[in-house]
Amino acid sequence: MTAAIEGYIFYEIAALLVLAAGVGFVGLLLRQPLIVSFIAVGVLAGPSVLDIARSDAQIDLLAELGIAVLLFLVGLKLDFKLVRTLGPVALITGLGQVLFTTIFGFLIALALGLDPRTAIYVAIALTFSSTIIIVKLLSDKRELDSLHGRIALGFLIVQDIVVVVAMIALSAIGVGGEAQDGGAAGEVIAVIGYGLAMLAGVIVFIRFIANPLVDRLSRAPELLVSFAIGWAALLAALGHYLGFG
Repeated sequence: MTAAIEGYIFYEIAALLVLAAGVGFVGLLLRQPLIVSFIAVGVLAGPSVLDIARSDAQIDLLAELGIAVLLFLVGLKLDFKLVRTLGPVALITGLGQVLFTTIFGFLIALALGLDPRTAIYVAIALTFSSTIIIVKLLSDKRELDSLHGRIALGFLIVQDIVVVVAMIALSAIGVGGEAQDGGAAGEVIAVIGYGLAMLAGVIVFIRFIANPLVDRLSRAPELLVSFAIGWAALLAALGHYLGFG
């Protein structure tokens, strides 16, 4: 019975991979970005069309790992120096959009009858731009180094920094609201402290260990790819354990 189930899951994953390759090829012929084709694969594989994706637990695991790796690749494209070089443009547009969307999103959510805590979550969610999609589109079109591409990246960096900090705080508030002891403020401070400690650890690793380690790993390309995936998954798991997504 177990072998049959495992075989079925293998068939399901194989079908999804073949479908992704086929739809991706069609999208390439139609000169569409691959990420649009892959979204279409999700629609086709879902219950509303072909109903291929049925192993929810296994696919959720692959999805989480895939998102961690995809965000890792997006992070490789983002350069904090852009914020300094573009300066006022990135800061004004990034912070302005976050403030505008948060304030009006919060007011609209309240007008729809949501409680204040839910309303602020909705407002923060509305501030997100799809960094993954924008960076992928710019990369596919080789426009990352163009003026509008650099402005878009600087805008996204500022926006993502603000939103990530806000989400860490909101996550801590949610935990603090459910806790029996202590207040939400203590949870916020603890999570932010964990975040700063994790950031410091990553900076130390990059500064003193990463270069010689990658130089050695680069002698075996397969090992370098395995290390990159493992590094992305490790930080994602550590971040989740410490209380920020």
